[in-house]
Amino acid sequence: MRDSLRHFVAELIGTFALVFVGGAAIMSASGTEGGAPLVQVAFAHGLILAVMVSALMRISGHFNPAVTIAFLVTRRIEAGMAGLYVIAQLIGAMAAAYALKGVFPAELFTATQGGGQTVSIQISFAQAFFLEAIATFFLVFAVFGTAVDERGPRVGGFAIGLTLTAAILAIGPLTGASLNPARSFGPAVASGVYTAQFIYWAAPIVGGIVAGVLYDQLFLRRGLEPAHHGAVEPDVPKRKP
Repeated sequence: MRDSLRHFVAELIGTFALVFVGGAAIMSASGTEGGAPLVQVAFAHGLILAVMVSALMRISGHFNPAVTIAFLVTRRIEAGMAGLYVIAQLIGAMAAAYALKGVFPAELFTATQGGGQTVSIQISFAQAFFLEAIATFFLVFAVFGTAVDERGPRVGGFAIGLTLTAAILAIGPLTGASLNPARSFGPAVASGVYTAQFIYWAAPIVGGIVAGVLYDQLFLRRGLEPAHHGAVEPDVPKRKP
C-alpha cells in the first residue's frame, strides 16, 4: 500500500510540475511583447521535465500516459500499477491547470485555453496526428534509451527533457507539441475547451507504443551478443616458424 502511494504521489507531483510550469510559460509568453516565446515555452517544458524525471526516476518518472502505456505494452509495469500512474497523472494535470486558473488573469487564461494546445488551421487532422505521433515516438524512444536500457547513458532526465524541448521547437506552432495526453487533458478540463482531444490522446499513445516495442525488441540486449557483433580486434601478425 505504501509503495503504491509513493508511486502515485510521485507521478502526481511530476505531472503537476510539467503542466504548471509549461502552462505558465505559455501564458507568460502570450502576455509579453517581443522576445522569442516559442523558445521560452520549449525550454520551460524541457527543463522542468528534465528536473522532475531526474528527481523522481528512482520511484517512477513517467508523468505521461503515453510513456506508461508503452511500459505496459512491453511488460515493464503491471496493469494495476499502470492504471494508478495514469490516474495520478490526470489528477496532477487537472490540479495544475486549476492552480493556473486561480493565479493568472482570467482573460489570459481564457485566451490561452489554460496553457493548453491547439492545432493550427494550416494543417489537416491527419497531419496533426502524425506530427504528434512521430514527436512522441522520439520522446518515448529517449526514455527507453536512457532510463530503461541498463547499458544506456546515465544522464538522468537530461536527454528526455531535451527531446521535449526539440519537439516543441519543431512542431509547437502546428500542434502545440503536447506529446502527452495528461498535458492536454488538464488544461482542457479547466478551460472547458476540448478541441482536438482525440489527437492529443491517440497520437501520443500510438507513437509511444511503437517506440517502446521497437526499442524493446530490437535494441535491448538479452544475453550475450554473438561474437561477430562485438568490438573488432586488431590483427596480430603471425610469427614465422
